[in-house]
Amino acid sequence: MRDGGLSIQFRIEGDDCPLAAVTRETGSTVEAEPGLLRSDGNVLLQFRAVTDAERIARRLEDERRLQYVHAAEHAEGSEFRCLSLDPCVQHQFFDIGFMPLSIRYRAGHEFYTGAVVGHESLKQVIERARESVSVRLEGVQRMKTSKRRRLTQRWDVTPAQREAIEAGLEHGYFAVPRETSAGDVAAELGISQSAYLQRVHRAEARIFERIFGGN
Repeated sequence: MRDGGLSIQFRIEGDDCPLAAVTRETGSTVEAEPGLLRSDGNVLLQFRAVTDAERIARRLEDERRLQYVHAAEHAEGSEFRCLSLDPCVQHQFFDIGFMPLSIRYRAGHEFYTGAVVGHESLKQVIERARESVSVRLEGVQRMKTSKRRRLTQRWDVTPAQREAIEAGLEHGYFAVPRETSAGDVAAELGISQSAYLQRVHRAEARIFERIFGGN
């Protein structure tokens, strides 16, 4: 029988990649897409500032290991794109089968959420990480891919919007009467209240359009 997929969350400390250094020195938080490793060894990065966008922008300009820094403002915050001359430890995980869903840098610490196929792959990811950084496994569970895939495909919501809806359901934000606040749910996700509400409202708009718009 084939090994099933495992959803895992782990925390990294001690990585000195540019994003870890920038968030450590500014005390800020960013949400990043998995970096794209080029054939020349450089990495294309795309990430969004959750906090302290102005401080991050200033610090990025001073980071010698980054080039071509571009910033854009969106409803959910400041988004940055740049070229890193220093590969992150994350690429060691990709090479041995880790499939990332989200990466969050918070004050120098890295938080990964993703998937591996089977416990042997999980063991390899942890062992590889411990060769160069400190790693702590924070969660492992069997993947329920079919339900999540139906949610994102049927209702056309993004992974971040799905995460916001699921967290709200788990903590009673959508209960009547409401059992928690948007700020409390946002804190659980490590984002601002305004960013959380943006995700929820956008997800609701997509779902309502699907139901009532005939699309």
